[in-house]
Amino acid sequence: MTEGGVDLNNTKKMTIIVTKGTLDWAYPPFILGTTAAAMDVEVTMFFTFYGLGLLKKDLDLKVSPLGNPAMEMPMMGGHVGMPNMIGMLPGVTSGATAMMKNMIKKKGVASIEELREAAELSDVRMIACQMTLDLFELDKKDMIDGIELGGAATWMESALQSDINLYM
Repeated sequence: MTEGGVDLNNTKKMTIIVTKGTLDWAYPPFILGTTAAAMDVEVTMFFTFYGLGLLKKDLDLKVSPLGNPAMEMPMMGGHVGMPNMIGMLPGVTSGATAMMKNMIKKKGVASIEELREAAELSDVRMIACQMTLDLFELDKKDMIDGIELGGAATWMESALQSDINLYM
């Protein structure tokens, strides 16, 4: 509710721009978004470029060790760093993905599908970037139900009213 251009609604608001579509980059926006929603924050997530893939009905997310020098995996009672050069070898992405998915399952961490469903149930506003859909020749019918199509201006409308704006 506004009066004289002043928002009288005390609800906190947050927007998240989601630009990455790998398994490891999918967790932060969904965890932060669902956590904020559980704390009565009004959340808008804007999925653009490779982040748009996180809205596809059928997910096949991977972890890419290439270009990720901070990637360490728990092994043999310690943490083993993965040299960046190894990431370009055939089969390493598949192996790293399998290891990560196994760790996620073993530790009882929610899947991206479960977090995405939690976002939907928490009334998180999810906007698919129309320009990215067009650019990558994707169709809304390939995406989950309940999303909205929009562009940068759609996100800006929310961002300008938000207390927190995150880019991931």
